[in-house]
Amino acid sequence: MDNQYLCPHCRGHLRVGDCIVFKIRNTKREKGLLLLHPEAGNYTSIKHPQFNFQEGERIDFFCPICLQNLDAAIDENLVHVIMIDEQRNEHEIYFSRIAGELRNYQLSEEGITKTGEYSHMYTHFEMSD
Repeated sequence: MDNQYLCPHCRGHLRVGDCIVFKIRNTKREKGLLLLHPEAGNYTSIKHPQFNFQEGERIDFFCPICLQNLDAAIDENLVHVIMIDEQRNEHEIYFSRIAGELRNYQLSEEGITKTGEYSHMYTHFEMSD
């Protein structure tokens, strides 16, 4: 079984095949779907070619099932989802909602794992250094 990704609100499954699916909205309030690679540190994404946003733009992420905003309570520039690993352990996943900021954080009982060239920018996660 591959890692599964869940909405923290409805606990609906966000992963379909090799992608995590999000409903998103850019600063022009245009809406679309964004597919992200489920592997930490792999920032591959797919979107409709006519749906655009700019580097540095703050993107709103929503659960495509319950439509709840996925803003992280810990920081307004982070998105929050839940990951269930192959051993059925639950992890809190946070990643940047700023286009082009490559950073994500995985929190579990084992500690905090940071990935991405900008992962040092959030002080919420300094305890793992």
